[in-house]
Amino acid sequence: MIEVSFSKFNFVMKGVRGDGCMIKGIGAIVFLVAFFAMLLATLAAPSLPIGSQLYGLFGVPESDYPVLGIGVTTLVSAVLNGVFYGVIAWLVFTFGVKRYLLRP
Repeated sequence: MIEVSFSKFNFVMKGVRGDGCMIKGIGAIVFLVAFFAMLLATLAAPSLPIGSQLYGLFGVPESDYPVLGIGVTTLVSAVLNGVFYGVIAWLVFTFGVKRYLLRP
């Protein structure tokens, strides 16, 4: 058994061959951290890839209409980047944990 401690929370990882994996919610935390990191990075540098390309695929004309002081095109691009890179980070984490737990 491997025990991982985060301040007041204890997440116990048990081998998949035994009782299964008891890590609940860590994948969501990984997604949210990556989402907000990419959201803020894209707001700082709107030319980061994928978000603007996905926005262009929707066929919606670009607009500088301000939403909370940020152009709507930049805001949508930032959210798309956050979702895209958040899902990638979550997948890498999920498969990494499974691979770690399945090794002999």
